Amino acid sequence: MEKSRLVQLLRSLSGPEIRDFRRYLKSPFFNRRAEVVSLFDWLAKYLKNGKEVPEKEVAYAAVFPTDPFDDHRLRMLMSQLFQLAGQFLAVQDFLADEPQTLLRLGQGLRKRKLSNHVTQTASDLAQKLEAQPYRNADFYQNKYLASLENYRNAFDAKAVDSSHLAHLSSELDTSFLAQKLWQACLLHSHEAVSNTSYDSGLLAEALLFAERSGALETPVVAIYYHCYRALTNPDSSQYFQTFKSLVLAHGRLFPAEEMRDLYILAINFCIRRYNAGNQEYLRDQFDFYKDGLRQGYFTTEGELSRYTYQNAVTSGLVMREFDWVEHFINEYRDKLAGPYRESVFSFNLARLAYEKKQYDKALPLLQLAEYKDLLLNLAAKTLQLKIYFELDEFDLLEAHLSAFKTFLLRKKELGYHRENYLNTIQFTRKLLETNPFDKEARAALREEIAAAKSLGEKEWLLGEV
Repeated sequence: MEKSRLVQLLRSLSGPEIRDFRRYLKSPFFNRRAEVVSLFDWLAKYLKNGKEVPEKEVAYAAVFPTDPFDDHRLRMLMSQLFQLAGQFLAVQDFLADEPQTLLRLGQGLRKRKLSNHVTQTASDLAQKLEAQPYRNADFYQNKYLASLENYRNAFDAKAVDSSHLAHLSSELDTSFLAQKLWQACLLHSHEAVSNTSYDSGLLAEALLFAERSGALETPVVAIYYHCYRALTNPDSSQYFQTFKSLVLAHGRLFPAEEMRDLYILAINFCIRRYNAGNQEYLRDQFDFYKDGLRQGYFTTEGELSRYTYQNAVTSGLVMREFDWVEHFINEYRDKLAGPYRESVFSFNLARLAYEKKQYDKALPLLQLAEYKDLLLNLAAKTLQLKIYFELDEFDLLEAHLSAFKTFLLRKKELGYHRENYLNTIQFTRKLLETNPFDKEARAALREEIAAAKSLGEKEWLLGEV
């Protein structure tokens, strides 16, 4: 049963959610079958202590102790519990969204022709909308739906005036523009990393309307407009810089999850521009990492991805912001996932020490942790290679190159990464074998390195020729 959809779903519930779900199951409004509660109570014991759930025969005997095992009967019971668990999550999410709850309440009251109640609910909804801090696409969608309900109520009361229709049109325009431009940014960013292309639909008209209608005075429209223009006009820095200033100025208007998406879009844009040879975006990338970390956009339930951790360190090292990097490495250490914490922490301290030319400090750091991540292991071996070279420890370097090559040849699953690292080993050996006083040989090697493909350490090798 452990691999069933039911158990996987129930394991995603927190302790308080498990408690609330049991109350939900005990309510006769949602469930009237006692055996559903019995099955859940039996499963809950394993959910709480983290133990693996036994096979179905054990579950059946716990719920129906006097009956012979019936696989179909148990599967139907599990299906019902699964559906109730999904329903519970949907109800929980719906009740947490007060504007949506009030919108649906207003619709129900209007259908019952309780106009006074509808008016009060509409007033409560307006207050809730204005009180919440966000002004993203969802906010304007809710504003439009609220205005639509006000119009319908006025229509039923034969009290429609021009203000109702004006609000409807204006709020629908803003809602549509915000959502259309947001979607355009996501689709374009996906096109950049895949072979998929998408029909842009009304996008061209939406962009023109945004420009001539005054909609760019609304932050959410302006942010996604300039984001899209930056993505599609990468050679012009004007759009990106406007996007950056708007995002940094109006971040409070968006929930953290949406801000995280915006920051990732910005960082990936900066990386692409840097890879295209434009170094002016390095500072922008670093600014987005710094502010995103300060605002907590990159953490999920208090945890920071090891990839984000390493990318932030890389950005800081490139900018030579060594004090910031050292503070970041130590401050965010405990936010890394447990299995990778020590290896990622010590590796990045070693990177910092290497960039500060503290090679004797960097080497022991590389040997502190067991690298569970294969790519991190390869990065550590590469850094060790560079340190041996910088220290003129050529005997150690030769032994390391041989061991590194053997390691790579055993790892068939590496794919194109293997060629990258094998090329690094090959050119490091050529660098060692080339007479440092033979200018022609050095120039020829430089040309060969510059022309090589699949060579991640090309910049370092060129610097050493």
